[in-house]
Amino acid sequence: MITTRTQTGLKVNTNPGNQHSPARGWSWATSVHRTRSLTDTAARFALMWASGIGLVLSSSVAFAAAGQAAGEKPVFLYSRYFNAEGETRYLPEGTYQQVLQRLQTQFEVRVSRAPLTGSNLAGVKVILIANPSDKAVDGNPAPHHFTAADVKVLNDYVQNGGGLIIMGNQENHNLEVDDTNKLLAGFGLGFANLYTDVKRLAVPRSTPVIGGLSWAFYTGNLLVLNTSHPALPRALVMNDLSQKPLNGTRDQAGALLAVAEPGRGRVVAVTDAGWITNDVLADKGIGGVVITNHDNWEIFRRLTGWAAGLEEQSR
Repeated sequence: MITTRTQTGLKVNTNPGNQHSPARGWSWATSVHRTRSLTDTAARFALMWASGIGLVLSSSVAFAAAGQAAGEKPVFLYSRYFNAEGETRYLPEGTYQQVLQRLQTQFEVRVSRAPLTGSNLAGVKVILIANPSDKAVDGNPAPHHFTAADVKVLNDYVQNGGGLIIMGNQENHNLEVDDTNKLLAGFGLGFANLYTDVKRLAVPRSTPVIGGLSWAFYTGNLLVLNTSHPALPRALVMNDLSQKPLNGTRDQAGALLAVAEPGRGRVVAVTDAGWITNDVLADKGIGGVVITNHDNWEIFRRLTGWAAGLEEQSR
């Protein structure tokens, strides 16, 4: 294998060989360890540098390395395909810089605006899509919404063992919901335009994966679950109505964080996209509201590991 290394150790594979992925690990549906292997594809990459963090940015299509050989890291893809050009929220070199940098200890982190296809998702363990955009920004082209083709690609990807993390948000954040829900419906999930303001939420110890942790929730929408769906959607965090918001008055009953297991894959849906931003992780808060002594990074680390099927990283 020929590799190019960045300052921070990220690798671009320009001639990958056959490799194998690690076991998927623990599941609500089964305690049997599952493994999978995928076909490798070659790719070209451009490197993006931002304040010391080197992220692999795809300029066109394919992402290399279909699995991980011994010592190689699983691939985490932050897809910006559904975010409008000119949208400054949650940029990889901006407010998501720190969380992506931290993930590099466990994952090979990639960022791309390229369309998602079956071939270019080969080898990707988990995809993050945050706050998919509704409208164009500052005269740029209209953003790409989820189409029937996108829904099929992502459903196939998850059914065959991929992990997907998708994050909603509150109003006035250019969040697209209707087409996003066409994707989420395949997992028994959906976003609703009902909102809850800032809270610190204690996750019950009995909760799988993230039990006993404290979540600094910085306002978001609501999740609706189809509990009869074969993907087994279930809430991990419900809004605690006994606790009043720290700022604002909106306090909607229901699920704020949920998971599903379609086929051999795993899906995490979260109703806040700001909870893993630089300022939140640094205990600086958002908009003048600060929650300290939270476990947001650990929650995200565990959920990402679970979505990727890495048992040891979801504990």
